[in-house]
Amino acid sequence: MNSATFQHTWDSAVRRHTDSPFLVFRAESGEASEWTYGEFDAVVARTAGGLRAAGVSPGSAVHVALRNCPAFVALWLAASRLGACLVPVDPASSPRDIARQVRRVRPAVGVCASAREAVYHEGVSTRVPAVLALAEDARDVNGAETPLFCTERVEKGERVQPDDRLAVMFTSGTTSEPKGVVLTQANYAHVATVMAKVARLRPHHRWHVALPLFHANAQYYCFAPAIAVGASVALSSAFSASGWVPHARELGVTHASLFAAPIRMILARTASEEPPLQLEHVWFAQSLGAEHYERFARLAGTRPRQLYGMTETVAIVSADSGAHPVHDVIGTPVAGRRIRVTDPANGNAAAPGATGELHVLGTPGRDLFVGYLDDEETTARAFSTGPEGTWFATGDLVSRGVDGVLRFTGRVDDVIKVSGENVSLTEVEAAVAQAPGVLEAAVVGVSDPLRDTVPVAYVVARDPNEPPHAEDLDEWAVRNLAPAARPRAWHLIDELPRTSVGKVRRFRVGN
Repeated sequence: MNSATFQHTWDSAVRRHTDSPFLVFRAESGEASEWTYGEFDAVVARTAGGLRAAGVSPGSAVHVALRNCPAFVALWLAASRLGACLVPVDPASSPRDIARQVRRVRPAVGVCASAREAVYHEGVSTRVPAVLALAEDARDVNGAETPLFCTERVEKGERVQPDDRLAVMFTSGTTSEPKGVVLTQANYAHVATVMAKVARLRPHHRWHVALPLFHANAQYYCFAPAIAVGASVALSSAFSASGWVPHARELGVTHASLFAAPIRMILARTASEEPPLQLEHVWFAQSLGAEHYERFARLAGTRPRQLYGMTETVAIVSADSGAHPVHDVIGTPVAGRRIRVTDPANGNAAAPGATGELHVLGTPGRDLFVGYLDDEETTARAFSTGPEGTWFATGDLVSRGVDGVLRFTGRVDDVIKVSGENVSLTEVEAAVAQAPGVLEAAVVGVSDPLRDTVPVAYVVARDPNEPPHAEDLDEWAVRNLAPAARPRAWHLIDELPRTSVGKVRRFRVGN
């Protein structure tokens, strides 16, 4: 198995693709800034010098609360060069969240936006020795009057090792409070190589990154593989549903990666006269209804391929690699991945077509995360060791057909029993999101004296001035959903509680 470091991956890319485009950044103003690999390596050298001057040394943590911007990328690569650990967090974190994070990782340096500096300082209090406040635009890395600028340049990295910690990423927390996922240099080197191969990435390709950079999707599936082959990345400061298509065209992108929720937003907000794109490749994750899938395929100019992966699995586990991708399969294992699907009730192998929990075989610190930060108990529950190696219990439910193709059902705690029949809340949500007048939906399980548990839907209207009526949604459900899956009540709400990448925080719905 590849045991290289991510620092080696970057250094190799700079050496082989010095004059090739690396990063195009689109600011909120619409202004674009560009850097080649060689030019951005100079930025990384200055940033590493600035971090070192601020007190960062091998093993130090750098806490970063920034929106998408060139400085984020520079800090990530500079931390790698110094043998330090990046801790990227939601820039909209509350002071309470920030306080929890810094207590857990004890950073040498914190980095935030000037616009949110007061909130950040309230959270870190006196627990972080140095705080750098940035503009979140090209000025952070281009000018001399920036906290990242330093006359000392770190041109060569520390002698980092594959097992050195490179990042702690906090999970999205859709069903519980976030966990800290610990990742190594080797994890990032591995995901870079694997994802470049799976996406058939070449140097002339360009990823479109509009999802948050502090999340695994942008780092794992877009930036790391681009670096592995010398491709480029077009980075938008923020996600814009109405602007996603025109921005992709303007930036000349060929590849994109999205979740189902942003895709539904793009479909709802894109002007009808907007010409379709001609992308070569699109990844998407989470359940997308057939109608939405076909509409987005026409808009993107290519049929999106669903993948399955987690922050903990580093590279993806499976993907739809068929000649004619469809909306409802996560495909087959990729890149030599080994899996098993077990009956959650007894741990035995699930029968073909039956729903079971997905387990992934791997090596922690290489193709699986190392463990959860300061949480040996949760880590021990997630990992089990057998003669083949280490198995990671994902907590996700899938079904595997006789042809070996996997379909995602939902989280273990996303499936409810209605009169003894299993109902996937994830699948019901994907269906309800296609109902007339509905923009998006969340479905939760509610206790029922007759049926054990029943689904209840919370919906956001496509047009707030003409919201759907419960009676009409009931009629739609009778025509489109199995009896057990039909919501027993409908609640109209203004918006769904979401993570920063669009995942619904179902445990907060209705609270």
